[in-house]
Amino acid sequence: MKKIAISIGDLNGIGIQLALENHETIKKIIEPLYCIDKKMLQQASELLDIPIPSDFKTVKKIAKKFSIEPAKVTKESGVYSFASFLKAVELSKMQEVDGIMTLPIHKKAWELAGVNFKGHTDALRELFFAPAIMMLGSPKMYVALYTEHIPLNQVHEEVKNVKKLSEFLIDFYENIKDTLKEDETIGLLGLNPHAGDDGVLGDEEIQINEARGIAHKALGKEAYTSPLVPDVAFTPNARKNHRYFVAMYHDQGLAPLKALYFDEGINISLNLPIIRTSVDHGTAFDIAYKNVELNNLSYLNALNYFVTT
Repeated sequence: MKKIAISIGDLNGIGIQLALENHETIKKIIEPLYCIDKKMLQQASELLDIPIPSDFKTVKKIAKKFSIEPAKVTKESGVYSFASFLKAVELSKMQEVDGIMTLPIHKKAWELAGVNFKGHTDALRELFFAPAIMMLGSPKMYVALYTEHIPLNQVHEEVKNVKKLSEFLIDFYENIKDTLKEDETIGLLGLNPHAGDDGVLGDEEIQINEARGIAHKALGKEAYTSPLVPDVAFTPNARKNHRYFVAMYHDQGLAPLKALYFDEGINISLNLPIIRTSVDHGTAFDIAYKNVELNNLSYLNALNYFVTT
């Protein structure tokens, strides 16, 4: 059974409720180590009126104790959630755990805490000195993002960077090749409407095709499709042919993914020396500490991923 460090996320949100409520289920598939100290755990338990399981393993020290403020964006919660994440990374680097699972953080809280990263994936790139790849989805469909949290007006310049895009395509294939069926290809999305219509609606597909060719030469096989028309790439017929897709920008890939598989989707960081998964939802401040029954499918899938890989 794999030992997984679970960073606790923003304690003003729903992450700690997910951890407490689902402990009995997840301990049957992985050995969890929760990156929270006993004092903060006790405070959350009392606010939620959820007892702490006797075998709920925690760590000794994370950060300065603070008062949980349900549904509030605070510097203190940002400091603690980042420290919890760093603890999980430290445990993985020391090979004391087999992987990391992260509960949701609030990006503004990180900013208030003076954290310069926009999220977990950005941080992992620097902490491991590796070009982490963000992939989201479920076993039915996964989407990798070539660009992530950048303004839309900057995307086309990134797409025109053929060297960077070709390296991304090579790295992504190498990370998922063992899960591909024989002759299964990866759906590569174009950037423009109608995939450019032969240059009538934009010419970025020229660079996408060039990067694709470089990747295929390096890989020694045709791993990717020609640039697909984005507005039909995720239709039922198209999805019969592909389980994996590469999107050029955030919403191009995640809007259809979340429309189809929001409840069960997870976030996976590839191209790192460790495996990191996360739920594919936020802190849900609107329901935090309100005794609302939580949908746990994303949480369970994020931990099940360690069993299936």
